[in-house]
Amino acid sequence: MSENILNDKLLSNKKPTFPIGTSLSDYVKRYNRSTSIPVSYEDLLRFAGCIAVYDKNDEDTLWVRCYYSDSDREQIDMHLKKIYDILHSDGRDKTLDYLNVDAVDYCTFGNTKPFRIRIRNILNDGFTYFYVKKADASRVYGLELEHLLSPHRINFLVHKNTLIEQHIAGIPGDDFIVTYMDGCDQQELTQIAKEFVKFNERCLIRLLGDMRSYNYVVIPTHDFDRVSYAIRAIDFDQQCYEGKLKVYRPQFFKENLAMVMNVSNCLKDESIEQYKMEERALIAKRLINTQKRYKQLIKCMRADYISSPYKFKQLKRELHEYTGDIRFKSARSMGGVLSTALDFVQRNYYDVDH
Repeated sequence: MSENILNDKLLSNKKPTFPIGTSLSDYVKRYNRSTSIPVSYEDLLRFAGCIAVYDKNDEDTLWVRCYYSDSDREQIDMHLKKIYDILHSDGRDKTLDYLNVDAVDYCTFGNTKPFRIRIRNILNDGFTYFYVKKADASRVYGLELEHLLSPHRINFLVHKNTLIEQHIAGIPGDDFIVTYMDGCDQQELTQIAKEFVKFNERCLIRLLGDMRSYNYVVIPTHDFDRVSYAIRAIDFDQQCYEGKLKVYRPQFFKENLAMVMNVSNCLKDESIEQYKMEERALIAKRLINTQKRYKQLIKCMRADYISSPYKFKQLKRELHEYTGDIRFKSARSMGGVLSTALDFVQRNYYDVDH
């Protein structure tokens, strides 16, 4: 994985927000991803003031803690608790008396500018987070594809121009590389290398871009006498947007250099190919198991506008060169490119294993 120099200028300056069209709106309603939520992203922007949030080392996190006027605070708190109840329970308001909104934080970094809501259960002081963002078709497609094609499930809700996402727990990749990776033993480093190869392949196959180290988390799990690791994406707005194929391969970002070098140090080429094949087979199986829902989603994507004509033409050309599959030439949209890529994986799965 280290045969190429990591590129520092892969991404466009700023990705635009794409509106959720009628077909995608119908899809999210059909699969219970839509709700009449009682508060919107714009409502949360009405904060009266804010203070910077620092981490345990007194470093600026680039998040600010918002506070609201007394007239707004009571209503916003109640609505945020209702959103939590809809996201994590049955939405019948039976648990609202046991919930408290501990913090409403606003991120000043990046394109999305999300709000992070911390909800605490007052009975046991347990807490969790969710995020309120501007709705973007790219992100909705990315979240839904994560749910269908990755080893993980994810919960989110859409209402008009507002998107609610559940929190994905884990150690941010950049933090893990700096703080934890040096403390891992050889067995753990090898397992992390394996997971990065599979994560890299998964992003490529489903065309999820911009997986720099701060856009994924590393999840340690204690398993008998060892710690196992998983790598999971947490940002989905670069779904099928960029034209450069390298954007969809985490190995080409300089922020992931430590992960790439770890793969080179721990794995032989034969092992890397084995893990790539395993991931392709798993995705092919997930496609089979979610065929009806996937076909409805890809139908929406084929008809949707989620990138520029230039980027779309560049990506299908580079995928044709990479795979040798002439079917990419006939794709008519980014949704068509993704559909062709996933069909390519399925055909190869059947050719090899069936």
